[in-house]
Amino acid sequence: MQALKKRLSEFLFPTESDAWLSILRIGLGFQITLYALSLRNDWNYLFAGAGGGLVNRDLAEALLSIESRFAPRLGWLVAVGAQVGLREETVLSILWICLLVAGCGLMAGIFSRTCAILAWFLHLCAAKSGGFTSYGVDNFMTIGLFYLMLSPLPDRYSLDWQFLKSQPEDSPFLGFWRRVLQLHLCATYFFSGLTKCLGSGWWDGSNIWRSLIRPPFNVIDPEMLVRWNYLFPVAGVLICLLEIGYPFFIWSDKTRKIWLICICVMHVSIGLTMGMYLFALIMIILNVAAFGPGLLFCKTELTRFQRTQPAIID
Repeated sequence: MQALKKRLSEFLFPTESDAWLSILRIGLGFQITLYALSLRNDWNYLFAGAGGGLVNRDLAEALLSIESRFAPRLGWLVAVGAQVGLREETVLSILWICLLVAGCGLMAGIFSRTCAILAWFLHLCAAKSGGFTSYGVDNFMTIGLFYLMLSPLPDRYSLDWQFLKSQPEDSPFLGFWRRVLQLHLCATYFFSGLTKCLGSGWWDGSNIWRSLIRPPFNVIDPEMLVRWNYLFPVAGVLICLLEIGYPFFIWSDKTRKIWLICICVMHVSIGLTMGMYLFALIMIILNVAAFGPGLLFCKTELTRFQRTQPAIID
């Protein structure tokens, strides 16, 4: 039992450099910034209340209240603004600016913890209030920001470290949160691949065909799709194998690099062929942060860190 407990502790609380945390912080900061800029012209139109938006925000929040009264939403912040005499349009504009500032702050690493919490809360509010227009990218952005704000910030590549002399904590949770992110991705890909394998649509390529011709994801000319339709079954099988094999091959030093590269190529392909650029970016950020350091880069940095840090687990 003691040996098992020790092995479990070493697995859950490994000694880690903060290279993965730097990748996650900068990547999520870039993601949040692009997300805010992509909605610059439509932010108020998407999230306005009754009679002022594309979809009634009040309706979306009313449906959200049925599921949970405590889920964050933009309506809370609009109500607070109304108490001090601010119009809904003004409050929404301020929230957009705050989200953009939080993204830029994360990229630069200035007030990292505050920016991470602010970005997580504001993005979650937007995703919940815009439930009719949100999709998988919002879920994974929320997940990434949640892990980031709980991790031992700042990292050594942030401005907090460089100029404010705010030293990162020597905490076992530096390795713990990376391990949780790794396990989360393994579970996500495995069950996604398992679900795909249970149906015939991915084996014969019909699901890929339907995905590529459905608006607004129909980026590729249908004539080209018809010409290359024999590749759809091959692509479907490869996607199933990549996802369901992810938790089995990503841990091994012999197969981790090729599996990580293939997963990133898969997401790049999804982004280019379906126009889902933000979704592709967030998945690449999470994968590279979880399994990239010490593999694609930063191996020297990780070795130096492990030599200079005392053992966390006796």
